[in-house]
Amino acid sequence: MLLFAYASQAQKPALENYAALDRKALELPDSLTKTTDQLAGYINTHFKTDVEKARAAFVWVATNIQYDAENMFAIDFYEKQAEKVEKPLRTRKGICGNYAALFTDICTKTGVKSYVVEGYTKQNGFADYIPHAWNAALIDTAWYLFDPTWGSGFIKDGKFYRKINNGYFKVSPSAFIKTHMPFDYLWQFLAYPITNQEFISGKISPGAAKPFFGFKDTLQAYEKLDTMERMAAAARRIEQNGVKNALVFDRLRHLRAQMENAKQTQSTDLYNAAVADFNEAVRVFNTFVSYKNKQFTPARADHEIQKILADADAGLKAGREKLGRIATPSANLVALIAQLQSSINDASTQVQQQQDWLKTYLSKDKTRRKAMFYKRVDWFGNSQD
Repeated sequence: MLLFAYASQAQKPALENYAALDRKALELPDSLTKTTDQLAGYINTHFKTDVEKARAAFVWVATNIQYDAENMFAIDFYEKQAEKVEKPLRTRKGICGNYAALFTDICTKTGVKSYVVEGYTKQNGFADYIPHAWNAALIDTAWYLFDPTWGSGFIKDGKFYRKINNGYFKVSPSAFIKTHMPFDYLWQFLAYPITNQEFISGKISPGAAKPFFGFKDTLQAYEKLDTMERMAAAARRIEQNGVKNALVFDRLRHLRAQMENAKQTQSTDLYNAAVADFNEAVRVFNTFVSYKNKQFTPARADHEIQKILADADAGLKAGREKLGRIATPSANLVALIAQLQSSINDASTQVQQQQDWLKTYLSKDKTRRKAMFYKRVDWFGNSQD
């Protein structure tokens, strides 16, 4: 996650004069920089448009976060986004993952849609051998790319020198792709994405020779997916774009490992939720049994009594439904699922028996109802004369 070397071919688009915006952004009191909520609150108060807010976030992050040159190789694919954000605010140091996470979190909280993009870069015609992270943000109606890490300064002789580089602020996708290659081609924001081979070799085929890619529609669909579905879609696109170097291979491997971990976590969460449903259903059923053993005193309306059993039945069905959604459980979880399923089935039988009894009970007049309480039962169906 290296910084772009100073004095090399940085992007040079026509830039607006951001001096006034930058001064206002850097006037932000230190007391309001402990959390991104505070930062976003200041930005929302002092800046109005998407580009103003994005600029304030960019220049504050690039100016106030020191690149951690000593730990530039300390890459942790599994570090949580919240930790990536919290660390640079606390230490005022970080690597590209911290810069990118911080920029996106601030933008998002100011109402500017932003994503962290992971990939690799090219410098002086050669692809780097370690991954990098940057940002995409929706400014009004168009997507632009940002690299607050490369925009913050440069490294020379192993030492970081701060120098704001506006060449990495609000860059068009067609210009940014010359130096930044996302692992997932969705984040190129191009109608005709380039392949890893083209990026590495510098030989890009014309768009007419490729199938059209509707990245706007794909992104809209992506935003509606859950985490597992997003990872699966990203893995497919990464493979489709060609696994041409160790970086892409490693990222795909990590993504698949994340997917497997997520599957197991999801399975465990579903199992635990099913257990909770079962336990609540048993509690409700036992409430009914206890009330029945008291011969339904104090009196309640018939529909209220029916609802107790209906709630117990619904809880058991909810637990069974969650167990059915566990696709690839671990060996240990398989046995637990079977045991819980058996318990749910037994409980369902008990509930059905009581529902049948209650149906008969409710069909009788008051005198005949009273006669049906010839014995009391507990959860296990044992007589309590």
